[in-house]
Amino acid sequence: MLLFSCPNCGARNETEFHYGGQAHVAYPENPAELSDREWAEYLFYRENTKGLFAERWVHSAGCRKWFNMVRDTVSYEVKAVYRIGELRPENLERIATSNHPGQPQQLAPAQAGPTTALEGA
Repeated sequence: MLLFSCPNCGARNETEFHYGGQAHVAYPENPAELSDREWAEYLFYRENTKGLFAERWVHSAGCRKWFNMVRDTVSYEVKAVYRIGELRPENLERIATSNHPGQPQQLAPAQAGPTTALEGA
């Protein structure tokens, strides 16, 4: 069992969460002007990174809010958790090389805060 840290509720069992795909995928500015190929690439083409990868998750059995998580796809280790609309932490490459296998996950602490219109989008 893995523990994921919800930015609103704190550490919870992974079964309370659902994966939402790659994080930070910008919606096209003029979707009506996209060709079929460009639209298909936006909808279906995602990175398949080995190592650190930014993902969207929803706490479906808790607060029901979306958030971002940076996870190592090789070790499944969670490196950072942050709210939708926040920038991805910059020092993740250094954290990834400084951690040793078998160390506990370093989870971001839960903090209550105001919600935004971007959450859940």
